[in-house]
Amino acid sequence: MFDVRRRLPAGLTAMLTLVVVIMLSVMADSTMQSLPATASGEQFSAERAMVHLKRFAAEPRPIGSPANNRAETYLAGQLRAAGLEVEVQRAVGAWSSAGLATFGQVDNIVGRLRGTGSTGTVLIAAHYDSAAMGPGASDDGAAVAAMIETVRALRTGPGLRNDIVLLMSDGEEDGVLGAEAFVREHPLGKAGGVLLNWEARGVSGPSLMFETSVNNARLVETFVNAVPAPRGHSAMAELYRQLPNNTDFTPLTKAGFAGMNFAYIQRSSLYHTAGDSIANLTPGSLQHHGSNMLALARALGDADLRTMTSDQDATYFRALGTTITYPGQLVWPLAVLGVLAVAGLALMARVRRLLSLPRLIAATLSTVVPLLVSAAAAQGLWELLVAWRPAYDLMGGLLHRPRAYQAAIALLCALAVLGWYLLLRRRLGPAALAVGALSWLAGLGLLCAQVAPGASFLFTLPALAGALGWLGALLLPVPAWARTAVAMLGPITAAMLLPSLARDVFDGMGLALGGVSALVLALFGLIVVPVAELFLPDPVTRPKRAVVLAVPLTALLLTAGLVATGFVVDDFDADRPRRTHLAYVMDADTRTAHWVSADTAPPQWTRRYVSGHDTSALPAGYARGTLRTGPAPAIAADGPRATVLAHSGNTLKLHLTVEKGTRSVTLRFDKPITQATASTGRFGSASVPVTGTRRGTWPSEIRFRGIPAQGAQITVRIPETDRIHLTAIAETDGLTAVSGFVPRPPNLVAATREDGDLTAVTRTYNLTRTDAPRGGSPKVDSPPPLNGGFQEGDHDHD
Repeated sequence: MFDVRRRLPAGLTAMLTLVVVIMLSVMADSTMQSLPATASGEQFSAERAMVHLKRFAAEPRPIGSPANNRAETYLAGQLRAAGLEVEVQRAVGAWSSAGLATFGQVDNIVGRLRGTGSTGTVLIAAHYDSAAMGPGASDDGAAVAAMIETVRALRTGPGLRNDIVLLMSDGEEDGVLGAEAFVREHPLGKAGGVLLNWEARGVSGPSLMFETSVNNARLVETFVNAVPAPRGHSAMAELYRQLPNNTDFTPLTKAGFAGMNFAYIQRSSLYHTAGDSIANLTPGSLQHHGSNMLALARALGDADLRTMTSDQDATYFRALGTTITYPGQLVWPLAVLGVLAVAGLALMARVRRLLSLPRLIAATLSTVVPLLVSAAAAQGLWELLVAWRPAYDLMGGLLHRPRAYQAAIALLCALAVLGWYLLLRRRLGPAALAVGALSWLAGLGLLCAQVAPGASFLFTLPALAGALGWLGALLLPVPAWARTAVAMLGPITAAMLLPSLARDVFDGMGLALGGVSALVLALFGLIVVPVAELFLPDPVTRPKRAVVLAVPLTALLLTAGLVATGFVVDDFDADRPRRTHLAYVMDADTRTAHWVSADTAPPQWTRRYVSGHDTSALPAGYARGTLRTGPAPAIAADGPRATVLAHSGNTLKLHLTVEKGTRSVTLRFDKPITQATASTGRFGSASVPVTGTRRGTWPSEIRFRGIPAQGAQITVRIPETDRIHLTAIAETDGLTAVSGFVPRPPNLVAATREDGDLTAVTRTYNLTRTDAPRGGSPKVDSPPPLNGGFQEGDHDHD
């Protein structure tokens, strides 16, 4: 393009250069090698940390479970043995979202290593509870084990200047309950400081800094200079801020901590399943977590934390193994410079008669087509995969062996971009198409500078480099091969940034949101596609019909082959099991019970329990979505008891009691609630506002996780009404209490749906209110209700 001599060797060299840059970028983002137990005592050793992990992460430990209590005892004992001041904060944690209030009795482990002249607190946080479906060796046992090994290593050296506080929180999986209680009630949670939070959304991969607090410039500087293998980029932090996901990082930073959040995210198909086990954990990921944790603890432990504040965010990213940072003040100037460079390129190309303004406008507007086609093709492919293999539906797009499918998406993106280029090349000209594509990148860089500054570099730098490269190719009096090399500046810059971002998005978000990765790949294709000019004849030459048909047909055949390969490779077995959803639900009032499954195409094991779609016999408020059901034997369980304590105006107070072994209770109301409070007596209380309503079930829901033996008191604000319909559900982990239950075969695991793998016993209540004469006392039916106008009516199943 642009007078660059079209030679096949030059084209092959250009393509090979791009492939090498992409491969080097991927290799540079790898994780660390684990160190053995014989490593120096001042170093972090994954093998030493693994000893602790095996002691508490061999079984699921959800909040309130016996395994959770055993883990607490072990971990607190290890911190005490290391010489820390240790306390267990017992409190009620709370969290709310649309139509939902979640409470839990949490036991946070708080260890403190006092500094020699503290300027503040360095808070290292991870949660020791796990999801109920798996042992959580990575999420978040690896980080907790790393904390113990980090403390051991810290104790081998001189005392640090600042206080190091370790928070092993409880109840994170059910709504960051422990962290919320810590910042609401604990003095160290209210004091603020610098936070290092550790997570996992997979069982492998490098430890990525994927989130920061605002005004992170000093923290990023410390991170880049201190850790041996910094990974992550500021675009990841901007993307995560747009997602609804929460970790303990959220309540802690809202309370005033400045900090960084870390996680590894590869092999995310095992996330929150029985596959999140020690056997599947990559030791290098544990090593990377721990090495970074230790390095940052030392750096921040000896820093003046009063200087960690900043008034801006930093942009940071990796390029060929080097972490590059620049201050937030440069984001806008670079974005504007990118726009000006593209405008200058357009002007120069116009002067050289390589394009016209109408053609440039048409080319720029047409660029949206390959972007939309790429995203639609990726999402369409996922819908086809789910239709052909319904078991993928419960995977949430996080497949065991997705690389063939990802390659198919990349090929579809390449076909969309190349097809757009070839179709319009003769009509609009290569120059207009190239400048139009750069215009999109420059425009996105400018947009991100306003709404997501940390992501602006992804578009600004390739646009700026691309425009300067093509200007150099046009203006420099150098040989053709040198002009080709200069013109490659933009594609090489894009190759260092965009493919690795697409891989991160694939790993973190899966194929169900493959359209996001496809957009990134299509943007990469837009800046790379002019390289095709090195292989193509003059634009005025009409291509042969056979060639026009051969290119898309070949791409489609290759895509079909990759999809077929994916179906063969990504099959289910004991190492990479299929997910299935199954729950047991019994109505304690009628003693009728059912198996329930949300599987659209249940496997043979699940079909032995469910055979139809009749949900009419399920307790009120339980059924949501499309379910399969089957009859089940009743078990010896009495279910939850909800006793009305008082009603005054729009406030309803209940006391919940459950049987021994019940870990959680869910209350579903047929009226929206505006505030909820839970109290457990000596462990305190918590209150949260509730806005909006739940989707797919009753308007409002309250959950209490880890409910104590004496029960809990629940107070809700609810609009004044004559009748409230309430379903109370007592939940026990596992299905083994049901007569005739046969455990899953090795190639099946419980799905991550929150009501799966539970024995649920329900009671339904009609709470009725009598009319009150104006100016007088409430008129009540017999027997009178406690303390006012609501009473427990007959149980029903409306």
